[in-house]
Amino acid sequence: MFIRILGAPLLAVACLAAPMAAAEEPIKVGMILEMSGPFADLGRQILNGANAYIKAHGDKVAGRQIELIVKDTTGASPDVAKRLAQELITNDNVDFLAGFGLTPNALAVAPLATEAHKPTIIMNAATSVITTRSPYIARVSMTLPQVTAPLATWAIKSGIKSVYTLVSDYGPGIDAETTFKKTFTEAGGKIVGSVRVPLRNPEFAPFLQRIKDARPQAVFIFLPGSSEQPVAFMKGFAERELNKAGIRLIATGDVTEDGVLEAMGETPLGVVTTHHYSVAHEGAQNRAFLKAYAEIAGPGVRPNFMAVGGWDGMAAIYEVARRLNGQIDGDKAMEVLKGLRIDSPRGPLVIDPETRDPIQTVYVRRVQKVNGKPYNVEFEQIPDVKDPGK
Repeated sequence: MFIRILGAPLLAVACLAAPMAAAEEPIKVGMILEMSGPFADLGRQILNGANAYIKAHGDKVAGRQIELIVKDTTGASPDVAKRLAQELITNDNVDFLAGFGLTPNALAVAPLATEAHKPTIIMNAATSVITTRSPYIARVSMTLPQVTAPLATWAIKSGIKSVYTLVSDYGPGIDAETTFKKTFTEAGGKIVGSVRVPLRNPEFAPFLQRIKDARPQAVFIFLPGSSEQPVAFMKGFAERELNKAGIRLIATGDVTEDGVLEAMGETPLGVVTTHHYSVAHEGAQNRAFLKAYAEIAGPGVRPNFMAVGGWDGMAAIYEVARRLNGQIDGDKAMEVLKGLRIDSPRGPLVIDPETRDPIQTVYVRRVQKVNGKPYNVEFEQIPDVKDPGK
């Protein structure tokens, strides 16, 4: 396997592993990721997951070496993402585009994927509309409506009748807010207030006071995972004693993502979330993933759902290469991806042949301590969930 990391501010170039057979060009995967800036952990998790898959399954498929070319967007920077994608297509002649932690970057690249007929694997970005922007996009992660609707249903079943919503003001947050409100109110619940906070550096204190004054039974939140925002919100939630005021906290799994859960202290204990992956998930595939991930990231570093997206994205790329006998063609690759089944660390998933989004199990989880450490412990599951946003 060869890995090249390019794009400001990353100047280092890293080449790893065994020499490539001179007779065969590598299969090149252009990874567009947020490797620096406020969302840097997001990119690292995805890249670690991709590298873990390569380590566990070998760095050749269909007789060809796998080469990852990693370019850094430095954050939510659609203009940068578009420029980097153009470089990968024209200069590096990549066979796949992949990565995309954030929605604005994925949307910016969609027209280029269509123009170049490049199969593009979304490993995290979760706004529902992304796959509609290009027939050459397939997603292996999730959509926000997919993991939000089950939470609204669970809240009603659990006796929660009034909710205040707080979400980040960009595509995934708006998707989460819209889906929660629709599902919750149609089932008889009441939304007592809503607020959208800036994607960059929000100040939560005034919003938390507003929520406390409204006295809902619960507050539903979406904030981007692998950022400092969920930790800051949890700290403010505790300091303003919303929990002592009887206000429950429910959220998508981004908020209690495994990589930052320990940094939140005691506050998230008891928080209920819905999501498609927890590091505590039982199963042979997850155990294999955790073992391979530890060999890449080092002991004690928890992978999260973004790392699983990197792992499963590489699984999809390997299967396309196998079925096409190493001869990557954009249109043929998309036909393979439609309906593709992946035995994921999260459980089985299928790429919907109509929407090119994953059909998968969504889990209801509660944060609780296991052997003295906090985990998202699954206690309910909803199988075969499609994206309700389409």
